[in-house]
Amino acid sequence: MACKYCFYRDVTDRRSTGNLGIMTDETLELMIKNALSECETEVSFAFQGGEPTLAGLDFFKKVISLEKKHNTNGVKVHNVLQTNGLELDEGWADFFVENGFLVGVSLDGDKELHDTARLDRADKGTHSRIMQTLDLFRRKGVDFNILCVISSYVARYPEKVYNFFKKQGFNYLQFIPLLDPLEEKRGGNFWSLTPSRYASFLKKLFDLWYLDCKKHDGVSIRHFDNWLGLLMGFPPENCAMSGRCAVYFVVEADGSIYPCDFYVTDEWKMGNIADGKTFAELQRSDAATRFIAGSTTPENCSACKYYFLCRGGCRRDREPLAENAENFYCQAYTQFFDYATDRLREISLMEVHPYPFASN
Repeated sequence: MACKYCFYRDVTDRRSTGNLGIMTDETLELMIKNALSECETEVSFAFQGGEPTLAGLDFFKKVISLEKKHNTNGVKVHNVLQTNGLELDEGWADFFVENGFLVGVSLDGDKELHDTARLDRADKGTHSRIMQTLDLFRRKGVDFNILCVISSYVARYPEKVYNFFKKQGFNYLQFIPLLDPLEEKRGGNFWSLTPSRYASFLKKLFDLWYLDCKKHDGVSIRHFDNWLGLLMGFPPENCAMSGRCAVYFVVEADGSIYPCDFYVTDEWKMGNIADGKTFAELQRSDAATRFIAGSTTPENCSACKYYFLCRGGCRRDREPLAENAENFYCQAYTQFFDYATDRLREISLMEVHPYPFASN
């Protein structure tokens, strides 16, 4: 595919070597072996890209084989894959089911909304083909959720987006604000999401979700789940709501390791899986230390009455970083919390929650 707003293309353009190809078997085995050797309870392997399924089904069969081979500590292994949903057949679906993969599928609403930006390399829309994949997944019983990018265009139609997903029976949804290119003024592109438009989208989306929750017919929306969980005393699942970045080891195809998939650039390279260092040692590397230090929540956030819910937001939304740099969407979140917090508290007190996170 050749999505009009692809943030990963911007990231790779900033590296000395952009396209690193497909991970070799040797690098894959080293990554899995090292990760499992350092784990005592559980580990998650999340495959994304670009498009991870371009590595081929045999690559992922090797993943399962290597996990079984090197899981000498008997830890629980989670496998997650984020895909555009193209060119996936019954073989893929059967594999996901048999091996317990959680699959995220990128879909920006109905055909008209989605095909505006998510095109293939022949400049043709992809919605119909992705819906065929999702129909296949449902027939086969694949565990999947939907990831929708909120561009300036999608943000105009929150009701259309939500109702489409609800009608399709997609009950696990993530809405991700579009990322502008690094080192570029925010909000200046055609697809750029502005704070005012984001606020409007969140408020309308919440209204729709709230009414369904009241009817005990709610769906899981990741942002809302996390805010509900915080109100109930749970730690956030979403790293953007933690108030400080962590390092979760993005391993590129050549074995290079980075702290976060938003920062897979030469500046933030922590090392290489072939260097012989443990993940614990990589976490203490200069790049990792600088990355975490730069993610500290701005001091002025602590005085905000909504800090306990927002916690400064994602570091990527405070670029370019500066002392007390405000999150680009600060005003959007303030407007949303003014609008929705009382009703969020109301939903948090319901006996039947509309999502699995807060009921655990």
